[in-house]
Amino acid sequence: MEGPTGPNPCRLQGSNEPAIDRLTIDGRPELSCQSDSNCQCEGEVKIKSKRFGRGAVESGLTHECGVFGAIGTGEWPTQVDVGQVICLGLVALQHRGQESAGIVTSEGKSARTFNSHKGMGLINNIFNDEAMKKLKGNLGIGHTRYSTSAASEEVNCQPFVVHTAHGALAVAHNGELVNCSSLRKMVLGRGVGLSTHSDSELITQALCLNPPEGETNGPDWPARINHLMRLAPLSYSLVIMLKDKIYAVRDPYGNRPLCLGKILPLGSSYVYKQSSAQHAAVLMNGCAKNGLEDKAEGWVVSSESCGFLSIGARYVREVLPGEIVEMSRHGIRTVDVVERPEGKQQAFCIFEYVYFARADSLFEGQMVYSARLQCGRMLARESPVDADIVSSVPESGTAAAHGYARQSGIPFMEVLCKNRYVGRTFIQPSTRLRQLGVAKKFGALSENVRGKRIVLIDDSIVRGNTIGPIIKLLRDAGAAEVHIRIASPPLKYPCYMGINIPTREELIANKMDTFKLAEHVGADSLEYLSVEGLVSAIHYNMKATPSDGVGGHCTACLTGDYPGGLPEDVDW
Repeated sequence: MEGPTGPNPCRLQGSNEPAIDRLTIDGRPELSCQSDSNCQCEGEVKIKSKRFGRGAVESGLTHECGVFGAIGTGEWPTQVDVGQVICLGLVALQHRGQESAGIVTSEGKSARTFNSHKGMGLINNIFNDEAMKKLKGNLGIGHTRYSTSAASEEVNCQPFVVHTAHGALAVAHNGELVNCSSLRKMVLGRGVGLSTHSDSELITQALCLNPPEGETNGPDWPARINHLMRLAPLSYSLVIMLKDKIYAVRDPYGNRPLCLGKILPLGSSYVYKQSSAQHAAVLMNGCAKNGLEDKAEGWVVSSESCGFLSIGARYVREVLPGEIVEMSRHGIRTVDVVERPEGKQQAFCIFEYVYFARADSLFEGQMVYSARLQCGRMLARESPVDADIVSSVPESGTAAAHGYARQSGIPFMEVLCKNRYVGRTFIQPSTRLRQLGVAKKFGALSENVRGKRIVLIDDSIVRGNTIGPIIKLLRDAGAAEVHIRIASPPLKYPCYMGINIPTREELIANKMDTFKLAEHVGADSLEYLSVEGLVSAIHYNMKATPSDGVGGHCTACLTGDYPGGLPEDVDW
């Protein structure tokens, strides 16, 4: 994913601003730069920023990607069609990335040969019958990626595969390294060549380096992963495949999601023959207990749990922050846990709940849909309004709209009809075409709209380009009033951890308060959910109360409070 270039990190000619001290791997400060020819820094090899040219995203947010892995248990060859399982898993993660995808499998016999297929576009277009035939294996990993035009190249498709002295290694990555530049410099300094600006290639090559403790009997992969995690504490979820094992890795802050599932025999589906109390015990807040004691046919790991049921798997648990899970034909086990720096809280991205995750995914013991419903309830308490109906911008605001309607007592009614065959509005090259794109994307249900005072719920406003045309559409259909309610706080800060949030200057919340923004977009009123309201709504259904550094959330894009502080090594 590419996005806007950020401020120059060094001193420019004619500027009195000091250069930023960036930390190298060994902790010594050094002045370095990745910017333009006006830079006054010396002695540094200039490498074009991996975010150079990011800026094609015109509205909304984009996520880096989704990862998936699967392995058969017991005797190999496995009865599980690993390639098909991964492909279906990636289809379920398609909302996390629609630019490119790849699958790499291993038959578990040769350390030198992996089966691989990658391509540009949607999953169903990349993996046809011919492609799937060559993806034979007993284990494999997959990846689906979001980018824009500057990085929409097959060379950047994941998983990345490298061939080492100890055999092939494949890596798929979700997130973004906040200290990418210093890690890149360290890897290049060790004589390793890099062919892209991708964090994922950098991670793959860094794993090929010996850990400082040394190795005696071949590569100690958990030690290498541990070493990488200490070098780069944020932000990633990784699936790493060797000849006969997969390692599932989540950064120590737990910023990006990752969860485990168990592939069960075909006869282990839910059986709804018990009493309601027993049924409730089975569901365990969405986590199936039924069948989990059965012998596994395989294990899966995924950015989200939403695809597990479709592949015959059951959600087991999340990979814990800092945890390294080894998946083999014998099952799964935790081989190491890398702790966060003392006093630091867990920092799971709160926008997974707000925007990115699919509504049927599970995080922290609750379904995303339930969290969004609670956000709507909280929004109704904080920002009530007299109206005839509550509705949503489909589908992102629908769960919150139902919550608003239930809390306020105002009936929910659909007012917008979505054309599902129109691409996302951010691909349009100009404001005029982008707004026409919004008109193509939605139609107004005029019978529901005419003469009504409408509360319209959406999940977020980024640049404010798309909500105005929607309001105009409703007014043209006869709406008496349109009150906008946003089920998240205003976005004010960029994200350095895998979400393409624009620069501060482009974010509409930094330009206008709610009154001016309502006037700008043509609404009768406009209000956001507060940061405190959002955090309270997310915590409402969580099984564990956030404490002792566990259960915390990253709100950096809302508050500017970044996990571990503002990154000193940011190259954009």
